[in-house]
Amino acid sequence: MKEFRMYLRFVKPYRWLVAFTLLIGMFKFAIPLAVPLFLQYAVDNILLADLPKDDKISRLLELIAVSFVLFVIVRYPIEYFRQYFAQLTTSKILFDLRNKLYAHLQRLSLRFYQERKSGEIISRMINDAEQTKAIVETGMMNIWLDMFTLTIALIIMLTMNATLTLVAILVLPFYAIAVVKMYRRLKAFARSRSAALADMQGYLSEHVVGIPVVKSFTLEQHEKEQFGIKNGEFLKRALALTRWNALTNAIINTLTEIAPLLVLLGGGYLVITERLTLGGFVAFFGFLDRLYTPLRRLVSASNELTQASASLERIMELLNEPVDIKDDPKALPLSKVVGRIEFQQVSFRYREETDYVLRDIELTIEPGQTVAFVGMSGGGKSSLISLLPRFYDVQQGVIRIDGQNISEVTQLSLRSQIGMVLQDNILFSGSVRENIMLGNPHETEHAMQNAALRANAHDFIMSLPQGYETEIGERGVKLSGGQKQRIAIARVFLKDPAILVLDEATSALDLESEHLIQESLQALSDNRTTLVVAHRLSTITHADQIIVIERGEIVERGTHDYLMELGGAYARLYNVQNL
Repeated sequence: MKEFRMYLRFVKPYRWLVAFTLLIGMFKFAIPLAVPLFLQYAVDNILLADLPKDDKISRLLELIAVSFVLFVIVRYPIEYFRQYFAQLTTSKILFDLRNKLYAHLQRLSLRFYQERKSGEIISRMINDAEQTKAIVETGMMNIWLDMFTLTIALIIMLTMNATLTLVAILVLPFYAIAVVKMYRRLKAFARSRSAALADMQGYLSEHVVGIPVVKSFTLEQHEKEQFGIKNGEFLKRALALTRWNALTNAIINTLTEIAPLLVLLGGGYLVITERLTLGGFVAFFGFLDRLYTPLRRLVSASNELTQASASLERIMELLNEPVDIKDDPKALPLSKVVGRIEFQQVSFRYREETDYVLRDIELTIEPGQTVAFVGMSGGGKSSLISLLPRFYDVQQGVIRIDGQNISEVTQLSLRSQIGMVLQDNILFSGSVRENIMLGNPHETEHAMQNAALRANAHDFIMSLPQGYETEIGERGVKLSGGQKQRIAIARVFLKDPAILVLDEATSALDLESEHLIQESLQALSDNRTTLVVAHRLSTITHADQIIVIERGEIVERGTHDYLMELGGAYARLYNVQNL
């Protein structure tokens, strides 16, 4: 029930809209209750009445006229507004829920995304969120309207003939038993199906992105088989839910069909013994449908709500995912950054149960310096620079920028002062201009083009079919590696940060692209504190400091010339690369 209480927070702003929809729905559901009464009047007071033919025809036409006004002219706008406001309410609630989910996802750390498939997250955002609308549409509207219809029908039936009403509801206890027994397992089946769907979507999302690898290794048949396994698992769980639904509906519908037989027996006897008119019996039989149709809908609603409940649990599980990188309540904005960076006895590990990947890092970087981090893969270089923008928090030690502990400043102000160029920069589907403007969405067109010029990107952009408005496809698939890097660099130029982080920014490029990008990076790093992670040591010989990291510890530091004279780990790496 905790999940439902959380969900009600999204419903609360629209409570009056829900109430208004319920009020309209009461009129909509009450109108059909007049049909059996009209039938009773037609049978007893027109068809079987001792009246002249002309009077019967006149009364019949009057009844049809009243019926037309009620069932066509009055019901039409009520039906329209009932449907419209019901959908409007659920759509607004889903809109707020998805916005809240997306905002929460923005606050979660990289650790969360590294441990989950993107397709699974998307499944919760789209499929599970969509399923929860049954909680409002069915649970807060239709169930109460069906209860209202059922209650009114029952009251009218009791006033018509109490004995026959008792006969009609004899099967209700069996309904209750069936619902309690059958729906216990529905939630587990529904949750299992949702999990299988999320797993399949996660696999699909990951492998659609990786389709070049699939084709280059001729894995099409293998991928078809692997997806078939995921799809088959989803089918198995979906059919398990379907079988249980079918069994439930079969039992419920069988119980429902018993009631008319009992009423036919009892009602026929009362008509034969003249204790009930034929019109009254016809009307009562009509109300029997008005009694059991809402009852069947209530059982079906239980099924919908069970599945919605399983989806709601998955949604709230995502919303309750703890934010492990938080601003301190007393955090202040980091402003007027000069660029002095200090790592003081910093130790870090990704999880409590794993070993430290960085140990006792002690390092000071002066404003405007270029500091390069080198060493074998897995030594901790990328982990170290990921601590600077607080993608992760350290377990021991302190990182300071201009003397301020980064854990005591706001993440927004901290990250706004740091620009990052990575080996595999992510571009988004959209135009070239939109991707560069991500560096600072509020900058002018002139500033954006100037950033592209400084990144050596303007000329190739203008050669594209629509220039800056050219669509580049998902992850920039229509551009070369060098072109993508230059757009990423232009993005950082537009951001104009005080601190620059370059993580393998040129390692995957050809020599011509690397030359252009090195020029751009040199211009970008001017008058900025720059941290460089590089495997190609020839690109960092100009650095003010070169830090050699092995197994999470700093083993050497100094300029290129000093480290070459030292003849240690750096010299060995450099000589191996030159050989």
